[in-house]
Amino acid sequence: MTKKQVATKKAPGAIGPYSQAIVAGNWVYTSGQLGMDPETAELPGSVQEQARQSLNNVKAILEEAGASMDQVVKTTVYLKDMNDFAAVNEVYSTFFTEPYPARSAVEVARLPKDALVEIEVVARKK
Repeated sequence: MTKKQVATKKAPGAIGPYSQAIVAGNWVYTSGQLGMDPETAELPGSVQEQARQSLNNVKAILEEAGASMDQVVKTTVYLKDMNDFAAVNEVYSTFFTEPYPARSAVEVARLPKDALVEIEVVARKK
């Protein structure tokens, strides 16, 4: 199976030895996206703002790969504090429609750049 790297300036660049996403066949696998602004590399203050920017980053990467948010089949949400689950859900629900993707949400001890949320997705291209 061949794999193709996905890279766009509309989302923050990789800060290590990994790709923003990989396309393998008809599948797109994104790396976890922090809520960093791609132009300033800054993280907004609230978990809602970070979740919104994280999902906007995911959307930009998927579009670069030839996919869209409605083709996402699985997401993983990493939270610094599970008490932020409801706040992230509010933002998350504005990016997806039914049937919603399958999802895992986990609390982690720490995220890169001390972010509050990180989101990764798997999508199937048409």
